[in-house]
Amino acid sequence: MHDLVGADGPRILSISNQKGGVGKTTTAINLAAALVELGARVLLVDLDPQGNASTGLGFAPGEREKTTYDLLLDEAPLVEVVVSTEFSGLLLCPSSADLSSADIQLVSNEKRSFLLHDALREPRVNHLDLDFILIDCPPSLSLLTINAMVASHAVLVPLQAEFFALEGLSQLMLTIREVRRSANPGLRIEGVVLTMMDGRNRLSQHVEQDARATLGDLVFKTMIPRNVRLSEAPSYAQPVLSYDSASKGAEAYRALGTEILQRHPLRTRFKQEIV
Repeated sequence: MHDLVGADGPRILSISNQKGGVGKTTTAINLAAALVELGARVLLVDLDPQGNASTGLGFAPGEREKTTYDLLLDEAPLVEVVVSTEFSGLLLCPSSADLSSADIQLVSNEKRSFLLHDALREPRVNHLDLDFILIDCPPSLSLLTINAMVASHAVLVPLQAEFFALEGLSQLMLTIREVRRSANPGLRIEGVVLTMMDGRNRLSQHVEQDARATLGDLVFKTMIPRNVRLSEAPSYAQPVLSYDSASKGAEAYRALGTEILQRHPLRTRFKQEIV
């Protein structure tokens, strides 16, 4: 199989937490936008049947011709599913509510855990000239999430600053360990990003202290604040970086993008290929 992952291929990150409402899709959209603003070419794969990442980038359900459902269930080539967004350098593989039945439909497929892995490594993907592929996972440890982890180099975990936040991580860590053991030995944890932080709130401070004491360097230095602009931006179908570029939310995601690029520098481009 022609494998594009390596020194010259894109870094593939799953953004995953089986708990809903932790800022997963917000992180997927805005980290993608931040990386693009910092010079990367990024594909956001919306693997959540709710399709919020697709809507948040301006694609209403009726406007999505081909989706990740076609990619996984009908094995449509990625290059035929990907659409350009209004943001130069940011591509989207949109989602569909049809994905909600994917687990049942894939049960009898022998390759069921490797469908996304294979789709992202199809030779024509190289023409997209990507630096990063971010996968917005559903808020569950379903077969879709397993597909994302098998396809990825690493998992980025948004962790909401709330009581019992760390307890919810244990099942996710077990799933990552199982995927590493059975299907993707190279899978790593890219890091944990604390979301919905309120520096004035004692609970937020305790969660940060506990997370850093328990997880150490796995916790990103950058923390995402509670921010009205972050909440408003999706209803205008924009990342917060374009909706309010000077907001604290935009600055935080820029800082997170910078942290990631320090680990995974962009390769030099001698010519730009535009999709």
